[in-house]
Amino acid sequence: MSRPAIFFDRDGVLNDVVWRNGGPASPRAPAELAVSAGAAEAVATAQAAGFRVFAVTNQPDVARGLMAAETLDAIHAELAALLPLDEIIACTHDNHHQCGCRKPKPGMLLDLATRHGLDLSASWMIGDQDRDIDCGRAAGCRTALLARPYNSATGADLVADTVLAAVSEILARTRSGASAA
Repeated sequence: MSRPAIFFDRDGVLNDVVWRNGGPASPRAPAELAVSAGAAEAVATAQAAGFRVFAVTNQPDVARGLMAAETLDAIHAELAALLPLDEIIACTHDNHHQCGCRKPKPGMLLDLATRHGLDLSASWMIGDQDRDIDCGRAAGCRTALLARPYNSATGADLVADTVLAAVSEILARTRSGASAA
């Protein structure tokens, strides 16, 4: 029997972004990782409601030589110790690789759905970038966008200020039957 999932983008959703050169960026060391306010409660609340929970993240700094793969593994080990996620999956390719797993392409979500028996039509993608919303839609999920000054704040099924508010609204819609795609 397939189960619904909530796919969380990592940076800007589960953890705070790091500002570099005036723009949002990913942590490049475990010491830069700061779990976002409400993220632990959001993940636990989603799990308690019967959702599988996953982090899906683009991490091109590995391909760009700005971070070692071992450092990314250490950051993910730290995140896994802080949040009860079912799995963390990362695309370490850069744009020019044209891989199927780099968001906005849906490869990471499709892979997780196959391996974990997930019902994508009953699942949600929560992100802070427009490419997260495009990824979720391409995989057949509903989408939630966290309002940030660096995204369009449009195109998602719902827009929320925080990850906890997004999960709360997802659960309200699920209870009311409005989550069916």
